[in-house]
Amino acid sequence: MSKATPAGGEHDSPINDFNLEKAKQHDVKQHDVAQRSLLRSVFIVVTCTAAMVVNISNTTSVSISLPTIGKDIDIQEDQLQWLASAYSLSSGCLLLFFGRLADLYGRKKAFMIGSLCQIAFSLGCGFANGVGGAATIPSALGMLAHAFPPSRARSIAFATFAAGAPVGGAFGMIIGGVLTQLTTTTWRSVFYLAAGASTLILFTGMVSFDADTPSTETVKRVDWIGASLITIGLVFIVFVLGQGELATNGWKTPYIIALLILGVIMVVLFVFWERHLEKAMDDSSRARSWWTPPPLMRPSIWGRSNGRMAVILAIAFLNWSGFISWGFWAQVCAVHIQLPARTDQYLSITGTLLTASGGILFAVIDPSVTYWAFGFPSTVLIVFGADFVYSCGTIFIAKTVLPHEHSVGGALFQTMTQIGAFGLTITTIVFNTVVDNESAALGVTVNSDGTNAPQSAHLKAYQSAQWGVAAFALMAALLAALFLRSVGIVGHKTVKVIRHADSDQTMAEHANRPRFQPFAIEEEEIPDSPISHV
Repeated sequence: MSKATPAGGEHDSPINDFNLEKAKQHDVKQHDVAQRSLLRSVFIVVTCTAAMVVNISNTTSVSISLPTIGKDIDIQEDQLQWLASAYSLSSGCLLLFFGRLADLYGRKKAFMIGSLCQIAFSLGCGFANGVGGAATIPSALGMLAHAFPPSRARSIAFATFAAGAPVGGAFGMIIGGVLTQLTTTTWRSVFYLAAGASTLILFTGMVSFDADTPSTETVKRVDWIGASLITIGLVFIVFVLGQGELATNGWKTPYIIALLILGVIMVVLFVFWERHLEKAMDDSSRARSWWTPPPLMRPSIWGRSNGRMAVILAIAFLNWSGFISWGFWAQVCAVHIQLPARTDQYLSITGTLLTASGGILFAVIDPSVTYWAFGFPSTVLIVFGADFVYSCGTIFIAKTVLPHEHSVGGALFQTMTQIGAFGLTITTIVFNTVVDNESAALGVTVNSDGTNAPQSAHLKAYQSAQWGVAAFALMAALLAALFLRSVGIVGHKTVKVIRHADSDQTMAEHANRPRFQPFAIEEEEIPDSPISHV
């Protein structure tokens, strides 16, 4: 059962494991953010953003070094992509688990442990150092949400954090190439740099981050069954998405089919198990047992704010399906075709349309014209689009989730962006189909490697793949236009503070909205932190 809010949102039924008094104390501590110095506030944002930069650059720097790595340690070319995939597998599949641990036992602790893992894996040149990123990114999102209450400061903090993704992508690509080519340790230098950066982030986090506050939940046990189900399920699905087209018989390969089915079953079982635990926690008449810990993720979180939470997550998934696909096909196209060198709704629509525009520019590209006509504007638009969507999505989720769910909410959003690799799988299928059809029309039978396909067939296939990119982004824009119309301004334009009788969650409300009984409305202005006046 849910209760409607004057803001058009919705809250869960009374949460029995949520200590209301502790939540109020937690909220007071959030409002004490104004006591923090400007310098310390800046360092919190810079540290979290630097963690995002390192997290993304770990992927792109390895990708650019793959040819050298393959020659150095004798890995066949068709297996090299596994080295880059290892980071995504180890990171994306553990986000929810580490997000939950951060909410339970402390975001600062989780961030420190994640940074230590990144240092250890990087020094050992381990390609699975995404384990550290799986801990640091949800913790950083939760840290920002906790450190900055709804205000201009929060908007600045989350926008800066989101900018870390494109900066990390570009930084990793550039520094990875430079270090691989110019240093004596070649590709290993990339890992040593990541270790050094993670060490610096570890120390700045220790100094600047607020001390962890006790979780407001009365039951602090981990849902190990749920964690196992979702982790194994996502590992199978992410593996299949990356290998489906590369397997011996493509998607018809038996182990690809088996792992995909198993992965989907595990995720479905996870949802049913979490729903069972949520009902058990909300049933005050039911005795507690070790078999009914708090859920890793409450399924009802998807229905928050009248289902807009699910819409935001779907937009993230679709937009990143386009963004990840664009990045891959833009690089491949450049190599093979030899190109010359205000409100949440409006910003979300703008971001998805910018992503779509980036795909369309490559879809209609003319290889004979200058790079500045199609390639450059496409690159600029696609990055702005991803940044807009990420900023809006994380700010909305920070507003919507309860105080003890900040890291889990951030982990859920980050997971949806990670499995955006689904878009690359779909566009790869489009690409291969178009290559085969166009080559057949020219009387050429494409070999298993596709190396004998005519260049015109490749160009048509690249363009078709980019139309797929645009399609994903346009679907996201449609969702934003249809379902985010009444979200309003998410950020600092607060007139009144509404406290829900059940969750004590604060939400922004305009003065002309009617009063509503389930809430206690106070004439209170949420203060900005010092950083908001920069």
